[in-house]
Amino acid sequence: MDEVAPRASLLLADARRALVGAPREGLGEEKVSRWRGRRIVRVGEAWHLGVLLLTDAHTLATAEVVRAADPGRRGYTAESARARAERRGEALRGGFAEGEVAHVGWSAIDVEAVDAGGASGPLAVVDGVVSVHWSTAGGWMPLEAYLRERVELLSPGR
Repeated sequence: MDEVAPRASLLLADARRALVGAPREGLGEEKVSRWRGRRIVRVGEAWHLGVLLLTDAHTLATAEVVRAADPGRRGYTAESARARAERRGEALRGGFAEGEVAHVGWSAIDVEAVDAGGASGPLAVVDGVVSVHWSTAGGWMPLEAYLRERVELLSPGR
């Protein structure tokens, strides 16, 4: 890896320092029990930076984002709408407050592998630059610029 290019671990550490005091969102895991049924329970919190979730110690790749809400009793024209409403209810039953965001299905990113010139999740070294694959349709973007933009969006007025 080019020694001039910043390492992923350093860029992510800088982002964490810049985000101190910024709002975090809940990390959830699916649980199923005979008595309580299906629910999404809180297992932590993280700063949500697009395709990345940063905790104090880990970097995660986002997956499903659910906003806790009562699924209600209404008719749905599509099965997908019914499924989304049920997921919102699972977060509410799992302890998330009404309207609170729960990230589910996230996966850990191996930052050490990226620092070594490899790839993990949406992060990789591309042409000697630590980069992020910021969307399925989009291409690679330098992680440094991506984090700068996302941190700025998350912490207005800084």
